[in-house]
Amino acid sequence: MLIINVKENESVDRALKRFKKKFEKTGVLRELRSRSHFTKPSVKRREEIKKAQYIQRLREEENK
Repeated sequence: MLIINVKENESVDRALKRFKKKFEKTGVLRELRSRSHFTKPSVKRREEIKKAQYIQRLREEENK
């Protein structure tokens, strides 16, 4: 459970912004979306390899 202490004379918008930032850092929403459907381990591995290849390609282009 996230707890946000609202300071004196602090607007609700500012407190809400701090809450959203803290909530995003926890990764709850990301985990919830990933759990909404099952992906086979082989598919996960394939996606990780594709992502690694893409990042490596970007780094190689950056070094040229």
